[in-house]
Amino acid sequence: MTLTHNPGDGQVPLGTGLAPDSGTGTVPDTSTVPGAGTVPRTDPYTRSDPFDRPPEHEVAWTDPVTGAQGWLVVHTLVGGLATGGTRMRAGCTRDEVADLARCMATKTAAFGLPVGGAKAGLDVDPRSPGALDVLERFFSDLRPWLEHSWVTAEDLGVAQSDLDAVFARLGLDQSFHAAMLRSPDPAATLERVRAGLVAQDGDGLPLGDVIGGYGVAQACLAVATTLGSDPADTTVAIQGIGTMGGGAAWYLHEAGVRVTAIADAAGTLFRPRGLDIPALLAARDHFGEIDRAAVPADVEILPRDAVLAVPVDILVPAAVSYALREESVADIAARVVVEAANSPTTPAAEERLAVRGIPVVPDFVANAGAAAWAWWLLQGQVGTDPQDSFDRLRTEMQGKVAFMMDAWQTDRLIPRRSAWGFAAANLEALAGREITIP
Repeated sequence: MTLTHNPGDGQVPLGTGLAPDSGTGTVPDTSTVPGAGTVPRTDPYTRSDPFDRPPEHEVAWTDPVTGAQGWLVVHTLVGGLATGGTRMRAGCTRDEVADLARCMATKTAAFGLPVGGAKAGLDVDPRSPGALDVLERFFSDLRPWLEHSWVTAEDLGVAQSDLDAVFARLGLDQSFHAAMLRSPDPAATLERVRAGLVAQDGDGLPLGDVIGGYGVAQACLAVATTLGSDPADTTVAIQGIGTMGGGAAWYLHEAGVRVTAIADAAGTLFRPRGLDIPALLAARDHFGEIDRAAVPADVEILPRDAVLAVPVDILVPAAVSYALREESVADIAARVVVEAANSPTTPAAEERLAVRGIPVVPDFVANAGAAAWAWWLLQGQVGTDPQDSFDRLRTEMQGKVAFMMDAWQTDRLIPRRSAWGFAAANLEALAGREITIP
């Protein structure tokens, strides 16, 4: 069957927190979630964000050469470690970085990873001359954190290859350096991790580049399954086709899903019968923009924000944070939103979407594949066989999304609230745990 869009009748769904319960909803029994243990018997309808608290550490930085501003926010340390990417974009703010650090802490807890959450951001246009020099000075001044407590990775505006080059110039092994020091044999651990990072999937793509997008694709497939749709009958629109959005598009296309719209900074490409995803991804530049000369004549070119209004089953915001705002909710024509970017939906927008009957699968689950996989690799739980990594991520992602979607369908409990339950349970289980890397 094909999913059909129901714009909603304006009724407040149960469990959203938007209005008092009518008394017809039920609190789910204690449940076991794949990779998340047992969810405690707290009332999910009154559950608040357990990670909504001040960060444990914060560093504000000013570039001595350009005056550019930067921040490192460590929301939570687990066993003395935190992980989170480094982003560069003009207009980046401290509050944005702090919000993303909180999200990262929630993400690691949701998958039961033995590490806290952090984030770094630079108010710098990544295309500007000297942007990587600013990044290098930032990392140089924050070296004590990188050596002992903070593991970073690529994020918006910063490619992993850029990080690797900067770390090499600073004399650090790579961005997992702080975790490597927990190993009794750091050299052997580094060799194992490097082998895993360059392992290729069946299409010859480096696993480290695509595993995050694969996880998003699995979240979308789990949504389709819980709503009774076959992949061939499911349509998806993706906003942003960088590492995460592009990877999701690739694996959804491989699964037989029709990706009918994708958007980059230059606009939206739309074809109702489905886009030629491999060809379009091959035409991307370093910043995730598609060469319009490579776009087939039968593809309609629309304004950038038109991707939000395309009538599809699943909308995947995979571009910038806060892309889905309250004022854009009325335009959204999808049945479900699956967040691939970090914090792409504002709280007000998510509440209004719930009122319309559109659930949002939160970023700290849907886009956590890369973070989860990196720590499985560090701990030796997966190796160089890509199928082992795909199998584990598929099992855990689909299990978590099915759990959230079941709570939505049964009791109209928004997915974020049910996910807070298993994330909080995991964080409690990790308290006081000593972190070791084999």
